[in-house]
Amino acid sequence: MPDWTVYILACADGSLYTGITTDPRRRLAEHNSPRGAARYTRARRPVTLVYTEPAPNRSAALKREAAIKRLPRSRKLALIAAGSSPDL
Repeated sequence: MPDWTVYILACADGSLYTGITTDPRRRLAEHNSPRGAARYTRARRPVTLVYTEPAPNRSAALKREAAIKRLPRSRKLALIAAGSSPDL
């Protein structure tokens, strides 16, 4: 199993949040808890994990996260529709 995962969350307001983690289950719980949530998701709860993508290392995960963040919303939605479903 790869050490790092790039993930996309669907927020309650319909927006999408992209991040990286070594433990998607734990990070999702943090995003939905009063502590540990990213500033962006804190006001947009609950969030749902809609996409995961393995990365071999932190550097690759950061590069892929940046690439996904640059995509327009329509391309992110297409990525989610065609991509990896969460295994939680």
